[in-house]
Amino acid sequence: MSTITLIRHGQANSTATDEVSYDRLSDLGHTQAQWLGQHLRDTGAHHTRLFTGTLRRHIETADGMAMDLTPTRDARLNELEYFTLAGLLSEQHGIAFPTEEHEFLAHFPTVLQHWKEGKIEGAPESYMAFQTRIRDAMTEIASESGPALVVTSGGLIAHLIAQQMELGMAATARTAVAIFHTSLHQFHPIGGHLSPILFNATPHLDTPERGLSKTNI
Repeated sequence: MSTITLIRHGQANSTATDEVSYDRLSDLGHTQAQWLGQHLRDTGAHHTRLFTGTLRRHIETADGMAMDLTPTRDARLNELEYFTLAGLLSEQHGIAFPTEEHEFLAHFPTVLQHWKEGKIEGAPESYMAFQTRIRDAMTEIASESGPALVVTSGGLIAHLIAQQMELGMAATARTAVAIFHTSLHQFHPIGGHLSPILFNATPHLDTPERGLSKTNI
């Protein structure tokens, strides 16, 4: 098994209310990706493989990092469709889409719980299908040789951590909303299993002049 370092994409369009308009990096998101790539090069981080989802924000982040690795695009690494699910939840259950950050923090676990329980009709995929595809992708990447970088999304990273740590839904949701843009999360093979050994690291942002550049929304 190989070590895997998961990376959340750079800041996207935080004012979006649908999947398409969200799926592009902000100016800050592009800068975050460049800073991360520079940090990895400066510290001599060794990676032989690079994977991304097929979403625009994943690809833009990986391109901005400029790691001189040919990326493998894998749709199994794409994020759950929060905006689509939230719209269906509103239509079917009258639970309004949040307009303030504090409302989102309560809304996100509500969406996940309804989705998991099969209470959202017409969802793009079932909760179980999502869990299966991300587990399969992680297992496949880990089975090949060489340390890998994986550029993906916060919700997916949180669910992979939850799978390994056997977290409940509330803890999974809290983990997801805490994940910073371009943060690093590492899984290392221990005793035949992938174990989380690094969570939410942002060494490329942890300087006084970049303090306001650390974002999670």
